[in-house]
Amino acid sequence: MSRSIRKIGIEAVAVLASVLIFWVPLYFVVVTSLKDAKEASLMNLDWPSRIHLWENIRAVFSARDYMLVRAFVNSATLTVLSIAVLILVCSMAAFVMQRRSDKATPWITFFVLAGLIIPPAIVPTIWVLDEIGLFKTMTGLVLVEVALSFPFSVLLYRGFIGAIPREIDEAAVVDGYGGYRLFFTIIFPLLQPVTATIIVTSSVGIFNDFTNPLYFFPGSKNATVQLTLYNFTSQYVSQWNLLFTNILLITIPPLLLFIFFNKKIVAGMTAGSVKG
Repeated sequence: MSRSIRKIGIEAVAVLASVLIFWVPLYFVVVTSLKDAKEASLMNLDWPSRIHLWENIRAVFSARDYMLVRAFVNSATLTVLSIAVLILVCSMAAFVMQRRSDKATPWITFFVLAGLIIPPAIVPTIWVLDEIGLFKTMTGLVLVEVALSFPFSVLLYRGFIGAIPREIDEAAVVDGYGGYRLFFTIIFPLLQPVTATIIVTSSVGIFNDFTNPLYFFPGSKNATVQLTLYNFTSQYVSQWNLLFTNILLITIPPLLLFIFFNKKIVAGMTAGSVKG
């Protein structure tokens, strides 16, 4: 009985912690986005006397010549291109790393793991992008996002590919499959669970990225959704109702993505960890 009581207590603490960490801030964002400028300036959890959500949404979308619309297009383009390149490159790299066994393999694994440990260097990266003509371009930002997500994605793919028997490769080679045809026809379709996991987790991270677009893709026309938060904050006057309405709008797409695909995330992570 004491063990069950202790278990219930731990679960209650976990639920309370999740409420404090996640739901209270979300409630604060929603409530503040419903208020007018005067009530929002009080920065409390009180329900507004009148709902101003639609007025706030119109003001947010029309701010700075509909900058939020351009930002959504930029963020969507960045996310789609980055995910496409990430899946293609990481799945192929993981397949080679898993199937290859020679003296270079431990070193390749070491450098991939180093990517999870070593922090990115902003100034040298800007210098490299500028030298090759990719600074302030979507292509350069896509390459940065892919590079930062590469180690984690490769490790997930590699763990999952380890569960695929080598006999499948050998049988395909006997049937005349080889190289790219072997990978894209036989192996890649088997990677759907972990691919779905990488798509969801990386999409949320790239779509919500603030630092990389700020440094590597500057300019008002190049703004992504996170950078539009600057529209409503200043040293002297901050429009808190519009700021939190903006936060609410840019939170909806990744939140819906996570809600609809959370089971695929768990399935892909579990399959990769157990089968690897």
